[in-house]
This record gives sequence, structure tokens and C-alpha cells, in this order.
Amino acid sequence: MMVSALIERELAESLPIRNGVFVAVVGPSGAGKDTVIGYARLRFAGETRLEFVRRVITRPSDTASEDHDTLADAAFAEAEADGAFCLCWDAHGLRYGLPADVDWAVANGHVAVANVSRAVIPALRERYANLAVVEITAAPEILAERLAARGRESRGEVLARLARSTSVKLTGPDVTSIDNSGDKEAAGERFAEVLRKAMAFSDLSDMI
Repeated sequence: MMVSALIERELAESLPIRNGVFVAVVGPSGAGKDTVIGYARLRFAGETRLEFVRRVITRPSDTASEDHDTLADAAFAEAEADGAFCLCWDAHGLRYGLPADVDWAVANGHVAVANVSRAVIPALRERYANLAVVEITAAPEILAERLAARGRESRGEVLARLARSTSVKLTGPDVTSIDNSGDKEAAGERFAEVLRKAMAFSDLSDMI
């Protein structure tokens, strides 16, 4: 569901948005962000307090990438102008957007979970009063191996992507780092614990 541009503007006027929690999942390509999020999605199947955000990307869907909605560049720009997104950013030659109804979900005490660029964390901290940042990491050799296995980029492009991933450092009490170099269940359970705490916090917010 998409909230109207009018509702979006009304929410924006009351920033930061409270009650619920926005969980921002960040990390370098190859760290396994989608894998960890997918683990949690299955772990909490049927949990109505959790909203796993489906991103809109100017890239066709395929079996090798996350399940997302696709818009051409012009259509994306038009949707952005119409207030269809609560947050947009550019990365790797593509445009990414989160649907505007994420604001509605957080304002109504839900926990929204989204894979985002670490560069937008400052904007998220301004937009949402309750933000949890989860940084998924992996050993450099593991990252290089996973990226090479995708077959999308040359060795030079892989090395450049890994160098960019360390250019922005994340700090703060709202940041949790999870190493996903090994067993995905171990990383998945650590992430699940972050989501449990976020849901518990939202429950308390509803009581205030």
C-alpha cells in the first residue's frame, strides 16, 4: 500500500517520526545483508509488528538479486516528485527508493526493516526518532570471494567496490555490528535479537 502525497507531507511536518523503530541494515556488497534479512523474514513469519520493506530500484529483477520493484529512470523521477518515497539515494549507477508508507508504519508503532546505503544514515537519524543501525560485515577475503562468484564485475571493479565500502565509518550507540563470515544461522540469530528488542521498544512506546 502507498500513502498519498498529502499524508506523506503531513508526516514530514512532524519529524522526527516516533512510536515505532526503523531498522537500517547496511554493509558492503557480499556481506550477506539480503541473506540475513531473509533469515529474519522466515524466523518471524506472521509477525505483524515487523515490516520488511520492499525497495524500488532502477534495475530489472533477476534471480541473482533481491526481490524488488523496478522502475525506469524517468518513472522513478516522476514517482519521487509525486512523494512516493520516504527516502531515495543513488549507488552503483542506480536509484533506490523506500516507499512512503514506511513512515506510516513507523508512526503507527511498527518496526520497519530495510537494506539501505550507509551514506543515508544521517538522513534516517533526522527522520526517525528510534533508529537501529545493523552493520553486516564479513572478512575481506570472504567479501572478495562472494563478489567474484556473482560474476557481475571484473577483479578491478570488485577491489574498487571493497575500497568504497570502508570509506564511511559508522559510530554511535544505535549501531550493532554482526559478522557474517561464517554460519548464516549465527548471524541470523543475532539479527533476530535486534529485531526482538526493537519490537519490545515499540510495544513500550505504545503504552506511553
